[in-house]
Order: sequence, then C-alpha cells, then structure tokens
Amino acid sequence: MSTRPIAPRTPRPPGALRLGLSRGWVEIRTFSREWEGVLFTFLLPTVILALFATVMGGFFDMGVSAVDYFLPGLIAMGLMSVSFQTLGVSIATEREYGMLRRLRGTPMPPSAYFVGKTILVLFLALGQVVLLLGVARLFFDAALPTTVAAWATIAWVFLLGTVACSLLGIAVSSLARTPQAASAVVTFPFLILQFVSGIFVPVSALPEWLLNLASLFPLLWMAQGMRAGFFPDAMAGLEPSGSWELPTVALALGIWCVVGLAVTLTTFRWKNRKDG
Repeated sequence: MSTRPIAPRTPRPPGALRLGLSRGWVEIRTFSREWEGVLFTFLLPTVILALFATVMGGFFDMGVSAVDYFLPGLIAMGLMSVSFQTLGVSIATEREYGMLRRLRGTPMPPSAYFVGKTILVLFLALGQVVLLLGVARLFFDAALPTTVAAWATIAWVFLLGTVACSLLGIAVSSLARTPQAASAVVTFPFLILQFVSGIFVPVSALPEWLLNLASLFPLLWMAQGMRAGFFPDAMAGLEPSGSWELPTVALALGIWCVVGLAVTLTTFRWKNRKDG
C-alpha cells in the first residue's frame, strides 16, 4: 500500500493587525530619528504652560492658579497637534515623494498602514500628556484629579478627540497639492482654533458668534471635556451653558469621528495628482 507524501503547509501570511503593529513600530522609529521634531512635539505644550505659569501666575484671577486653568486646554491643544497636524503634514509628504504608492504596491493591506499611523499618534499623545502632567505637578504644584470618574472623563475625551482629529488630519492631507501647502492648510486653521476654543482665551470672554463658530470644530469640545475632568464642579458655571455638557461633548466628538471617517474613505489618495 503506497502512501502519498504530505505536502508541507504553506504558512499563513500575517494578518492586518500584526502587520499594523509592526508598521507602528517603524513609524515610531522613523519619527524618533528627527530629534528636532521630537523635541518640538513633546515640549511645545509644556513650554507654553511654563510660560503662562511664570508670567501670569502673579495676577491671574479665575478661582484657580494659572497652571491649573490652562492645563486641560493645553492637553487638548497637544492632542490635536500630534493627530491633526502631524498626520496632515506627514501623509501629504509621504504621498508627494511616492512612499504611499510604493506601500500600496506591496502585499501589506491598506488597513495596516492606518493601524501604524494610529499607533504613532497614540504614542505621541500619551508621551506628551505624561510629560505635561509630570512637569505641571512636579514644578508648578498643579492640582490633578483625585477621583476615578474624573480620570474616566479625561480618558474618553482623550480617545474620542484623538480619533476625531486623526481622521481629520488624514482627510486634510489629500487637499494639499504639496507638502509645503499641507503645512499651511493644517497650521492656519489649527492656530485660529486655539484662540477661539478656550485654550488661551476663556470661553466666557469670547463673542457669541465666535463661540458658535468654534463649536463646529472638535477642539472646543475637547477642551471643555478636559476642563470637566480637571476643574471642580463649581467652575462649570463659567461655561457658556453653565454646565460641562458632557453628553454634548461626547456627541460632538462622535459626530466628528463619523464625518472624518466618511471624508477619509471618499477622498484618500495613494498617489499624488501628477501620478493620476
């Protein structure tokens, strides 16, 4: 009785998640090689906080110290910086120099690329927040939240806000014709939003029409959600509605996640316009 040799099994290719994790490690190592970008990304919110605490500490009168007041807004600003700004510029650059086209020609599934970018953004966001909180606490005696509920609020605002701004960054990257244009397209609206979303100027001091305009974008809701986690409940009266409106914050950020995903799916390009 003859027996047929058993053919060796072909190993299954790694899945999208595994490839995405590997891609994320590549993204982190690539980003870390540019030490100027690393310093700017991690230190900018911390430097601004230190300046506000030093310059405004003696005459700041909002019921809390200057560092305590500006800390949640600067966290929100930093999250939008490492997601919206970083992805908007970096993806446009990769598209311009043909890196996206070459990646698309490999067996790597497209989803693995976006998983890698997600890991990079989370790495940058967590590192930036940890550094900012550490400096605020150790050098300026900032009052950090002491309840599980407060940290839970900070956590879900962190996740929803980061996802929403990341998707917007990916979507915006397709609008620019060149990497230089991408920097302007991303930086200009981000700079304006910082001044109309309660980051540097209290929302109570903003004109109603300007506040209504800012409410159309995620940064205002991210800052408001962060204030709800860091500030005592009594300070909710300083908000335009007199409350933190956390369900509205979650709804607004959730809508931006859906809108960002829809725009990304319909506009994302692996090639630049010259390649068709």
